[in-house]
Amino acid sequence: MSTYLPEYPESGLGAASPRPLKHRLESGDYLFRTITRVGGVIVLAIMAMVGIFLASNGVHAISEVGLWKFLTTQNWAPESNDFGIAAVLWGTVQIAVVALLVAMPLSLGTALFITEVARGWLQKTLTSLVDLLAAVPSVVFGLWGAYMLQPNIVDLSRWIYLWFGWIPVFQVEGVDPSSPLRDTVPFTASTFIAGLVVAMMIVPIQTSIMTESFRRAPIGEREGAFALGATRWGMIRAVVLPFGQGGIIGGTMLGLGRALGETIAIYLIISPVFEIKFHILEKGANSIAAMIALKYSESNEFAMSALMAAGFTLFIVTMLVNFTASAIIARSRSGAESEG
Repeated sequence: MSTYLPEYPESGLGAASPRPLKHRLESGDYLFRTITRVGGVIVLAIMAMVGIFLASNGVHAISEVGLWKFLTTQNWAPESNDFGIAAVLWGTVQIAVVALLVAMPLSLGTALFITEVARGWLQKTLTSLVDLLAAVPSVVFGLWGAYMLQPNIVDLSRWIYLWFGWIPVFQVEGVDPSSPLRDTVPFTASTFIAGLVVAMMIVPIQTSIMTESFRRAPIGEREGAFALGATRWGMIRAVVLPFGQGGIIGGTMLGLGRALGETIAIYLIISPVFEIKFHILEKGANSIAAMIALKYSESNEFAMSALMAAGFTLFIVTMLVNFTASAIIARSRSGAESEG
């Protein structure tokens, strides 16, 4: 892109008149703009086709039971027209919320450490490690959670139950707190363990977005805070965090969108149940994506239509979360600066 000044005839009085600046796009700029626009249109078209495919294949199952029953029924038995997504949708949100509560502080602390504390080779190494962690397949996280994390985390689940079991969400039915036996079976394959694994999966996404947002904090405002006598934490609190607020919220919501759609890692860990469970430490959980993976191979035509309807519901929820996150990032100071 080049900038030029249009020529104007000099006035008879010899006074300099203001000359507006104009931008003229060169051939390379036109080519780049065309490629990016075509790419964006293709992505939107693919998303629209996915939504249309799921909706068209799921409308038959929804029309058989009705939309209200489909949204409020906990059981999943398409062969008897007794199915709905109430339990699996609740489990999906529950696992995602647990993952978010664990991942958000870790991501925020890691991003601040990379941008404000680490320097030189350490900063580059941590940035590369975060990027590499984002590329680890979900099945690897699932195997790690099922065979390494779960056997070592059930004692923590039991400890939380013993000390905080008076809180309804941490209650576990069928466990005697006064028993001297180490009974950990009721604490396995729970929403809590699945949420921890998903948290490790979304930490790299959130950390990357927050890191880029914090790096864009104006250097002048940073130096101004130090000149006024602020400590490092005072500068972070007064400049970096307010500037990166959009990145924090947007990264958190994008991580939430990833957590809502996670499949194989949850499938490898949970013990599937089709009921709404409010106790996150208790054995038994489910999610829409894991249920689809579980029921896909044994479904007939009508059951497949029911699975498509459940997938369309998850598609809508995920798109709403992601679009909301994108809007928040675009309206933040860091997002507006990156678009300029």
